[in-house]
Amino acid sequence: MAGGKRDLAFAEIIGDAPLEKIGGGFGFIEGPVWHPYEKWLIFSDIPNGRMHKLLPTGEIEIFRDPSHKANGNTLDRQGRLLTCEHAKSRVTRLEPDGSTTVLATHYGGKELNSPNDIVVATGGTIYFTDPAYGRKEYFGVPRAQALDFQGVYRMNADGSGLTLLADDFAQPNGLCFSLDESRLFVNDTEHGHIRVFSIDAGGNLSGGAVWAETEGSEPGAPDGMKIDSCGNVYCCGPGGVHVFDPSGNFLGCIRVPEVCANFTFGGDDLKTLYLTASSSLYRLRVRVPGLRLF
Repeated sequence: MAGGKRDLAFAEIIGDAPLEKIGGGFGFIEGPVWHPYEKWLIFSDIPNGRMHKLLPTGEIEIFRDPSHKANGNTLDRQGRLLTCEHAKSRVTRLEPDGSTTVLATHYGGKELNSPNDIVVATGGTIYFTDPAYGRKEYFGVPRAQALDFQGVYRMNADGSGLTLLADDFAQPNGLCFSLDESRLFVNDTEHGHIRVFSIDAGGNLSGGAVWAETEGSEPGAPDGMKIDSCGNVYCCGPGGVHVFDPSGNFLGCIRVPEVCANFTFGGDDLKTLYLTASSSLYRLRVRVPGLRLF
């Protein structure tokens, strides 16, 4: 479809700026999160058990060591850092005084698998995925699962009311809301697709049909996922980051030279896409901005 409508739409969203490598030498990086006011980027190096911070100066420093093999990160509506920790199978919150509050560790009296990725609704409700990757070598601490499923959960801002929303995934991974937060997109790494659920007034999910698939023969699979300010959905997949329009039509792939696990929008105008791709951190200027987290 060279020169067709799909290519034109992709170009209008992504543009033609070059991909820039701004850091390297990591083990496997994940969970980038941008602070819209303090102008820093935090990301996780899972196998090395550290978290790093990209400063406004361009320097990269160690932010947390040990990180308990942290993976996904986000900010809550007060700007506090929420982190999914593989090694301890928990979700934590970093308080302004530097202390850590544990928000979730168990469901039904059994330890969670390994919380992976996390998002926060406008009202403060937290949603996260819980695949088994953090119970395997390299990405976590090898150990048996206590739960016999891999689920998607919801909890209140203070960690109370942990609720299982879906348990029919092979390995749930990245997730993001639609612009009006009436739907939740959740991808399944093993199945190579993105599912979409309706969210009711109580925060519960219904539906779950396959919305799109990340196709391709190159290395990579569904992982991190975000939505931009025009409702386009970005999802890691074979070859890089796949971009879909609001109806689920595939528009194109942002090519990345390493397997890309996650990404986030940053910069003053939220038009800088930061990509955590295996051993390296990349950035790319795009034409459509992302969304502020708070």
